[in-house]
Amino acid sequence: MPSLSALGSLAGIIASIPSVMAGFDPTSQSNVAVYWGQNSYGQGSGAYVQQRLSYYCQNSEINIIPLAFLSSINTPVLNFANQGDQCTVISGSTLFYCSELEADITTCQETYGKTILLSVGGATYTEGGFTSTQAATTAANNLWSWFGPDTSGDIRPFGTAVIDGFDFDFESTVSNMPAFGDQLRSLMDTDTNKTWLLSAAPQCPYPDAADGPMLAGTVSFDIVWVQFYNNYCGVQSFVSGVSTQNNFNFDTWDNWAKTVSLNPNVKVMLGIPSNTGAGAGYTSGAALASVIAYSKSFSSFGGVMMWDMSQLYANAGFLDAVNADLGKPAVTVPVTTSTITSTSTSKSSITSTTTSATTTTPGSTLTTITTTSASPTSTSGPLVNEWNQCGGQGWTGATNCVPGTTCVAYSIWYSQCNPN
Repeated sequence: MPSLSALGSLAGIIASIPSVMAGFDPTSQSNVAVYWGQNSYGQGSGAYVQQRLSYYCQNSEINIIPLAFLSSINTPVLNFANQGDQCTVISGSTLFYCSELEADITTCQETYGKTILLSVGGATYTEGGFTSTQAATTAANNLWSWFGPDTSGDIRPFGTAVIDGFDFDFESTVSNMPAFGDQLRSLMDTDTNKTWLLSAAPQCPYPDAADGPMLAGTVSFDIVWVQFYNNYCGVQSFVSGVSTQNNFNFDTWDNWAKTVSLNPNVKVMLGIPSNTGAGAGYTSGAALASVIAYSKSFSSFGGVMMWDMSQLYANAGFLDAVNADLGKPAVTVPVTTSTITSTSTSKSSITSTTTSATTTTPGSTLTTITTTSASPTSTSGPLVNEWNQCGGQGWTGATNCVPGTTCVAYSIWYSQCNPN
């Protein structure tokens, strides 16, 4: 039997090793992914301004951090909002060298065991894909050269640091993407030194307009974190107490994972906004707990994705609550609760605007469109309460908002009643 001193030494050694569970675990339903890089809470200074990557990697409640974004591929551009100030131009390239990120990626992986992905796309991506399959293949090879395992190249934005994979966040139709994704997947599979991951961030309407061709059994993904916000099928549409949902469609994506996905073991994660300003349909408390419990009843469920880090850290207690909810049992028919929702639009006057690069959400351009407001005499039908859905493609419910609110469209799929 080992001595107490030997056991103490062993315990110390074990404690110094980052937990395997710290990164993505394909066997777990409790993975948590949070996008970093866009400072979408919008603070230029103070407690809630976006911090360097390693600051967030210390948080044991986060497993996966996608870096947002590589916003252009053919003419490569990295956009990390305020953290881009720490980078310098690489001679002869449109890319930057980010020495702080080089150090932080390594620290996050080796000290804290985090899974670090590079997200490609975002709301400002406008290239529309590639002119041919050959151009797509060449682009994938370039990406592998810039961010893959061979660190000897001249163009290495993260220097000797090597990420754990790539995330696709395309928000509009893109051409020849299956060839791009398939080539990148092939390159990943040839590297036997580490496990590479490929993820995508489609919107919840199925099939997704942007990622659809890649998700149609043509590219093998490890994770798909579906954006259940800014759309009619978001978490705010979940109805407690029933097993069949009319709008919230995690069951559709679970069926995709089992019958369409090229990878039969793909994990589907519940994508949610992490604060009221992070996306339309923000949901919290008992309502979110019911959504998570219901989603956990599907075998493909792999955890929760949140947009984004700066919004999350400005919303005290939300991450703790999500982790607590993930630790609870799955419930096929959850208990009845009231839905707690909010909007990403402030209480100031609403105009037609599109978010900038530093306020984008993964997988969807958030365009606020003002539509008609309701008045007590405008209709004899039912009125929609503040924060509830009032329109969108496929919507069959009431469309007139209660007095003092206006029906605002966030996408072709989802509109809700916001205060004037």
